[in-house]
Amino acid sequence: MEQELARGEEERQEGLIEFYDSFKEMFEFFCKNTTIHGTIRLVCSDSNRMKTAFWTLLLLASFGMLYWQFALMFSQYLAYPVVLTMSMHSEPKMFPAITICNLDPYRFELVSEHLVQLDRMAEESITFLYGINTSARLFHMNDRNIHVQGLANLSRSGFKLSQNFSLLRMSDLRSGKKHSSVGFRLCNSTGGNCFYKTYSSGMDAILEWYRFHYMNIMSQLPVIINISQHEEHIEDMVYSCQYDGEPCRPSDYVHFHHPVFGSCYTFNSKGTDPFWTATKPGIPYGLSLILRAEQKDHIPLLSTVAGVKVMIHNHNQTPFLEHEGFDIRPGIATTIGIQQDEVNRLGGNYGKCTTNGDDVDVKLLYNNSYTLQACLHSCFQHIMVQECGCGYYYYPLPAGAEYCDYNKQPAWGHCFYQLYNRLRNHHLNCFDQCPKPCRESLYKVSAGTAKWPSAKSQDWVRQALRHQNGYNSTSNRKDIAKVTIFYQQLNYQAVNESPLLSENLLLSSMGSQWSLWFGSSVLSVVEMFELLVDTLVLSLLFCYQRLRAKKTLRVSATIPSVSLALENYRVVQEEPGKGEEGARPSGMRDSTGELQLQPLPQRCPEVLLDGFGCTKEEDLGQE
Repeated sequence: MEQELARGEEERQEGLIEFYDSFKEMFEFFCKNTTIHGTIRLVCSDSNRMKTAFWTLLLLASFGMLYWQFALMFSQYLAYPVVLTMSMHSEPKMFPAITICNLDPYRFELVSEHLVQLDRMAEESITFLYGINTSARLFHMNDRNIHVQGLANLSRSGFKLSQNFSLLRMSDLRSGKKHSSVGFRLCNSTGGNCFYKTYSSGMDAILEWYRFHYMNIMSQLPVIINISQHEEHIEDMVYSCQYDGEPCRPSDYVHFHHPVFGSCYTFNSKGTDPFWTATKPGIPYGLSLILRAEQKDHIPLLSTVAGVKVMIHNHNQTPFLEHEGFDIRPGIATTIGIQQDEVNRLGGNYGKCTTNGDDVDVKLLYNNSYTLQACLHSCFQHIMVQECGCGYYYYPLPAGAEYCDYNKQPAWGHCFYQLYNRLRNHHLNCFDQCPKPCRESLYKVSAGTAKWPSAKSQDWVRQALRHQNGYNSTSNRKDIAKVTIFYQQLNYQAVNESPLLSENLLLSSMGSQWSLWFGSSVLSVVEMFELLVDTLVLSLLFCYQRLRAKKTLRVSATIPSVSLALENYRVVQEEPGKGEEGARPSGMRDSTGELQLQPLPQRCPEVLLDGFGCTKEEDLGQE
């Protein structure tokens, strides 16, 4: 008896997969042995159905709240939110690139005649609109043309200024008051779908109208023009240049010409020279420039500003002076303090950004590093070449394209202004195709101004500049300016994006919720997984047993007919207590020695076929 009990205890020991007799037994075993709080109350309170129902509802509610919290966590995690972390760093760093322009674009001899015609058209338009004669004061004051060898004058090429874009004054009624605006009309290639490019300010309308004609004239120039023989020397614009108390070197700047802002110089464009390393903050350790701020009035209607354009930007970056930068006034000393901020974006699922622009679909038309403005300009130029058939003059051209000219493309202005409005209203896909850089340096600027030179010092300052730099101004107008650019402090602020909900934090939050609602750990999850595996295995076993039982019943229902059909060929006699061993075949052997089975009298024999016997009819009747 004791051996049987011990054997029973061994059979009841927990195995890898439990083979329970019923689901109830399995569930009771789980509730009594799990580490999940509250489940044992389902078993201990089975005699009290009210308590059992209460604890069942309580556990189900806890499960519901738990998985509701899990759903909220996963929805927040899949939204990939970010949090900004700010940190301060202090270390020597490279001085930024500085670009200055004299706001005095060239008059190329190739297009000089048509620029003169454009000036006359502008005179007539201003006289028509405002009744002011500006010919003696505004135009033809000090024309100096730049000659490009090997190119004939444009007048021989057949280019003609169009008279179809005259400035008009328009009036309309708004809120019962009469308002006037100035603009010019633009139509498509068939002469329809016209609209007026209007401005509330006549000055803005005249400047835009002049720039529109100017682009058509300048489009006649070759894409690449060698102006090295006529290039202004930096001494003609920069009278003095010092950085960190040391004079600047010729290798510290590069020169280029901008069609609107004139002759430009960029200092420290590459950012690789140790000479430009900033080791101390303050005005004495910055870049100090004395600049000529005189406007020669080469093309006065391209800009109404007199002075110098200055822009602070990153190294190997194209300066977009029409969008950024600030103006330096003549006769003023300007001190500009800069503070650097560094922004690091995550990218990937957390936001769209690019490391170097290689993964951007837009092909950049600029040879410098990737910037958002460079990508937007390139995207707009590609779309304009595709839809308008020509390129915008102020942006680089794609391969095989040409700049717009209303002698060849009469409706390009209509196409351009509509495309530009779509870009400005974010209706073009350029903002979707052009992500921000993943790493970007930004410069915050604070400026202060003072009159310079003072009334008592201007005489000797001018004399010193005249003897040293050939300064020969005889005008009373202030035509020089001083600008100092420096680091306010070498500390820079780094703004980094980091995931608001990382994988580790997600698991930690899920564990906290699990502990809150069930007071258990990750091992309890393993127990639940084990319960699911046991339930699955037990279900499969029960299904297998049921299928086997059905098959057995099906076979037992067909075997008696088979046994009776074979009774003439295999007869088995069963004697009480002998079973199969007492079975003797009945028959005779023929002359060949083979056994010949003899049929028996018509009665229900005791037949055994595969363990199934035939029962006599009279026995069935007695039963």
